[in-house]
Amino acid sequence: MKISTKGRYGLRAMLDLALNSRGGHVALNTIAERQNISSNYLEQVFSILRKAGLVNSVKGAQGGYVLADNAHRITVGQILRVLEGDLAVAGDDSENEPDNPVEYCLKKHVWEKINESINEVVDAMTLEDLLVNYTRMQGQMSLMFYI
Repeated sequence: MKISTKGRYGLRAMLDLALNSRGGHVALNTIAERQNISSNYLEQVFSILRKAGLVNSVKGAQGGYVLADNAHRITVGQILRVLEGDLAVAGDDSENEPDNPVEYCLKKHVWEKINESINEVVDAMTLEDLLVNYTRMQGQMSLMFYI
């Protein structure tokens, strides 16, 4: 499985929004500038996120976007599934057991375990977790000095 540009940019933009909203709306073009993402592309991504109920928008000169819920309630899994669809590495269209025993063995012991692991990771990680990690990293980077 490879996360597309839409998923990667969408997650980056959601983290940027969480970092910079401070209870207020953030203009999409400022997110686009900070993240070096096309405003037009980001509009498409945020349209999907808005329809899914992850962000709210306000029109007008002072408008922009804000998270639709608290950062600790929005998971990375929610964001990626909205933008990417199913996160499975190897999907099996049928819910039935495959006729081929080798295929069935791989499905049960490889593909399903990988899919479960991916889902566990992205569903356990929230935007709040990313905010905390980002803040920690920024603090560590400010302590670094170069000779």
